[in-house]
Amino acid sequence: MNETPPVNVVVPQSPFKVMILHNIPVLPLDHPDADSEHEVIETVEIIENALAEQGVRFERFGLARDLAPLIQRLNSDPPDIVFNMFEGFADFTETEVHLAGLLEWMKIPFTGSKSQALAVGRNKALAKAVLQSYGVCTPGFFWVNDENVPENNLGWPVIVKPATQDASIGVDQGSVVTCQNDLVERVKLLLKNYGPPVLVEQFIDGRELTAAVIEDPEITVLAPSEIHFTIRNKGLWPIISYDAKWKPESLEFEGTPYEYPAKLTPELMVRVKDTVKRAYLALGIRDYGRIDMRVSSDDTIYVIEVNPNPDLHIVTGLAISLDSANQTYGVFLENLVTRAWKRGP
Repeated sequence: MNETPPVNVVVPQSPFKVMILHNIPVLPLDHPDADSEHEVIETVEIIENALAEQGVRFERFGLARDLAPLIQRLNSDPPDIVFNMFEGFADFTETEVHLAGLLEWMKIPFTGSKSQALAVGRNKALAKAVLQSYGVCTPGFFWVNDENVPENNLGWPVIVKPATQDASIGVDQGSVVTCQNDLVERVKLLLKNYGPPVLVEQFIDGRELTAAVIEDPEITVLAPSEIHFTIRNKGLWPIISYDAKWKPESLEFEGTPYEYPAKLTPELMVRVKDTVKRAYLALGIRDYGRIDMRVSSDDTIYVIEVNPNPDLHIVTGLAISLDSANQTYGVFLENLVTRAWKRGP
């Protein structure tokens, strides 16, 4: 019996070459915030494999603190597109904005949001003020720049967060406070560990939803997910803490399972997607983003965080929910770089 010879599938090569630009982690592995920073390396490897399967030509560039090698490389042999995976250095998070500004200055096309949206998005207090000005509902808040903490007029409890960190850095069970003395002590701790400003926010006890947005090319809100808080049964606050996000062995990780897609009534689904789209537009996000929400017992939708350039790891909410737009992970990434190439600098 004659065997049919295997067919070699030839994947067409892209007409452009991509530089995947990422930060080289600076925190030692035993640092309490290291997990979130070091994940970028694993995500870059996953993106490389997916782009290779789509026939996209790429190279990787890891950026350390010295900008000179990158600037020299961009001047001598500029890539057609930068796939921007630079998240900023953990001890100098503003560099995420600076890098996007550098690419804009040098007129090099790149994926994801522009520097202005990144600057607003990384400052939770400023982002909430922008949302309010656009009529998007967000919990009441104020921010603190020093140890002179004003009296809380939001009601108790409140949740206290570093205003310029992401990935739940600085958020744990002690973040939710129920009296002025505990508020003052929590603010002092965050000022010491992360610097100002510190965000003090009305705590909304309700359903937690998250929804990603992609441009395909029109703005498309993907099916939302819901985080369930079984940790309530352990007497813990229903929040997405750092442990809940990054520590699989922790009680909080096990006690915050997610459900995709979220079970919402048709009417609530329409309002959630409308809220997500308005928040995305308010901050001027580009290409893709993620919006986190709380839905109170009376079905009021509160936007609690807007994320330009959210995590692109294949197990995150954005990647998982791509099926609601009839896209695979690889096609989404290919479309991302193709769109950056077409729009130019």
